Amino acid sequence: MKSLLDFEHLYVHKNFVDLRKNINGLAVIVQEAMKLDLKSNSVFIFTNRPRTHMKIIYYDKNGFCLWLKKLEESKFPWPKEIENDVIEVSKKDMSMILDGINIWSRFKNVYFETVV
Repeated sequence: MKSLLDFEHLYVHKNFVDLRKNINGLAVIVQEAMKLDLKSNSVFIFTNRPRTHMKIIYYDKNGFCLWLKKLEESKFPWPKEIENDVIEVSKKDMSMILDGINIWSRFKNVYFETVV
């Protein structure tokens, strides 16, 4: 697999997917549901309902690549509070997701009080 650093965009499909789908089935989701260009220099990320499996597809020069990660004892953190069905994440964020770190529960605003 190419490094995440090699891609311009990383897109997470927020809705759960039946991961019996392979490249063709996931490609249809990218084109029709996500409305994105499959052959762009992008990665498209999917998970199943229990969030134990993740599939990633991307186009590499002359064909599509499919990557699968299966967790044995935990679940992938997945967005719940975000309204968009397609979420662009940074390379660093994607690396943290693959490591099991929940990037979706970050603090949005931090407020400080002056203590006298």
